[in-house]
Amino acid sequence: MRNKLKNRSSGAQKGRFSYLLNEREEYFTFVRDEYKRKKSSFIVVDNGKILKGLRDGDTRTIARAITSIENDLQGSRELLMSLPTDQPNATVVGITGPPGAGKSTLVNALLHAWTTKGKRVAVLLVDPSSPFNFGALLGDRIRMSDFYLHPSVYIRSLASRGALGGLNRRIIEIVALLKACPFDYILIETVGVGQSEVEIAGIADTTLVVVVPEAGDEIQTMKAGVMEIADIFVVNKSDREQASELLKHLKALAHHKAHAWEIPVIAAVATEGKGLDELLVSIEQHQTYNDTHLQRKLHLLTEKVWQLIQHEKMKDYDFSKLAEAILQAQQMGPVNIFQFAQNYRP
Repeated sequence: MRNKLKNRSSGAQKGRFSYLLNEREEYFTFVRDEYKRKKSSFIVVDNGKILKGLRDGDTRTIARAITSIENDLQGSRELLMSLPTDQPNATVVGITGPPGAGKSTLVNALLHAWTTKGKRVAVLLVDPSSPFNFGALLGDRIRMSDFYLHPSVYIRSLASRGALGGLNRRIIEIVALLKACPFDYILIETVGVGQSEVEIAGIADTTLVVVVPEAGDEIQTMKAGVMEIADIFVVNKSDREQASELLKHLKALAHHKAHAWEIPVIAAVATEGKGLDELLVSIEQHQTYNDTHLQRKLHLLTEKVWQLIQHEKMKDYDFSKLAEAILQAQQMGPVNIFQFAQNYRP
């Protein structure tokens, strides 16, 4: 009898949990739809005031401006077009690599090093999107609690929102906004999903690819993707077995790819600060390399403009409306997707 009551209670708890999940999903769906419907009526602060707040490094102004840009609120485009172009730009450092490589720990170590030297740093942590409301899960930010209230550090978690490159779809605009602020460095950490993260190479001045000794057997399969975008290799957790073999493998790969810049391969233990000084020097050296190789800077700028043009051309296309159109077309018979794409208009 007691077991029956226990099973019945367990079943009721599971049912209650499922109900709460469904209720939560419906709630966030409602909030998201209402937000989209009403966003055009948001009151936008004068852009002149926002620009002054950005120049002063006011964190509230920065946060509100990023939210405006990320959600394409009224006035955000005018703000972007009014951003100054005549001030020193912060160095943008992208950090990517497979899950579990210790990217967030490395970011934490870099923050300690730079803030100790009096540098100001902005950190963009691109988290996987929540399946309920497309918001960031905030997992990486939890690991950086030492810098929540640090006056020289601004940390912002962004949702990838399904972007295939492992980045937020407004990452170019958000980085441009942060460059209008008095930061010395802008760090971008991607979600760590694999080869699709090559987009970071078109945004960052310097891209760090972080790997661990256990990834040694995967290097061959990664060559055509993430491994091709590295400006600096970081072998984190290099005190583990197989580290020397991986370091040797990567150095051979870096030498094979070497042209004007030979990719440094750095052995690191981020939790202990090992290899950090060498990494900081390599980042500075790569920035000097960028400053003296105008073709690379032109390529990065062209890549950004290319992505902006793509976003602009696609802004009138709605995924759900496209799905409805495809469904209607299927009711008439099999759909040739190439003809459909050629003829479809929003």
